[in-house]
Amino acid sequence: MSMSLNKVFLMGNLTRDPELKYTPQGTAVCDFAIAINEKFKAKDGSWQEKVHFIDIQAWARQAETCGEYLKKGRPVFVEGRLQQDRWEQDGQKRNKIRVNALRVMFLGGPGGAPPAGAAPEAAEAPSEAGPEPGPGDQEPPF
Repeated sequence: MSMSLNKVFLMGNLTRDPELKYTPQGTAVCDFAIAINEKFKAKDGSWQEKVHFIDIQAWARQAETCGEYLKKGRPVFVEGRLQQDRWEQDGQKRNKIRVNALRVMFLGGPGGAPPAGAAPEAAEAPSEAGPEPGPGDQEPPF
């Protein structure tokens, strides 16, 4: 039996303010990136730190909520799936992997400050928002 799973869970801080756009059909698309810090012990026993920068894309009502409330530096938790974009530029084949966000949780209090004992806010698109964008709808023609 052939099975596959495309699911990611990421937590990090926004590296820039989100960019909210709309497709010609009126669907909201929000692009932002997060930085994820990885701390590990090297072979020599010293602690090393590495930063990973991940591009995220949210759609529909969730995109509008992200565009309204997220700012650079704000901590978020993202649940989504990997998406690979491929194109050719100047005769070179290019590709890029990003996360198509299915759910974005805003961590911390207003403006990203951690509240005392509060649960994180969730920016989840309502189920009646319609179907998820198909492969042809993924890249907005701006």
